[in-house]
Amino acid sequence: MTASTQPTEATGRFAGQNVVVTGGTRGLGLAIAKAFLAQGATVHATYRSNQAAAEAMRDHCAEQGERLQLHGFDVSSYEQVEEFWKGIDESVDGGIQVLVNNAGLRKDSLLAMMPSEDWNQVITTNLGGTFSMSKFAVQNMLRQRYGRIIMITSPAGEFGFTGQCNYGASKAGQIGFMRSLCKEVAKRNITVNCISPGFIDTELLEDLPDKLRSQYSEMVPMRRFGAPEDIAYAVQCLAAKEASYITGTTLEVTGGL
Repeated sequence: MTASTQPTEATGRFAGQNVVVTGGTRGLGLAIAKAFLAQGATVHATYRSNQAAAEAMRDHCAEQGERLQLHGFDVSSYEQVEEFWKGIDESVDGGIQVLVNNAGLRKDSLLAMMPSEDWNQVITTNLGGTFSMSKFAVQNMLRQRYGRIIMITSPAGEFGFTGQCNYGASKAGQIGFMRSLCKEVAKRNITVNCISPGFIDTELLEDLPDKLRSQYSEMVPMRRFGAPEDIAYAVQCLAAKEASYITGTTLEVTGGL
């Protein structure tokens, strides 16, 4: 792993901070990572296997130089997550200030026909990845007595949607996880929150049939899907130093859903 370097000319609200964004090379994660880069942070963006997307991000963010670090591994693997954080601990001066648990997987199916592997993959990636990444992030943040941990959850965890028993369970689990973890680390100036995006135009919605897309759009009072930048803005609000008294909560960014 290459040690991160914070260029002296970096300016912005998060200048001097180190941020980890899982699933940070596409969709919501890409928008979140780019927003932090624009505000001066050094960003460690993780991805599982899409090397082309990672390289495209590197090319697009070339002007940020070494403030963008890309890491290919699977957040559903505890061993790979542990190895990632070992490298972070050894190479990143000052520790990690912000973790955004964004990596997520959807494999929709009616429960009666859902393969067990689809259940296991979604739970292990979405909820298991949150556990592993947060565990080692907490260890890192405890040493500096500061941190911001943010989970990207979903209204599916609260309302439920047809064909998403696995996804809904994983997202509801993230909220329960957040509510417990925030109490464990509050005295160390570490906040833990969730952001619940509504229907956001990313690749996660690309496989929806047109009829279902139309139905979902009609459910939103604003009658439109949100943009990834809407979520990036919300993440930065909760990640700010000024958000020191906001913890254990879920911020809904849903267009009034």
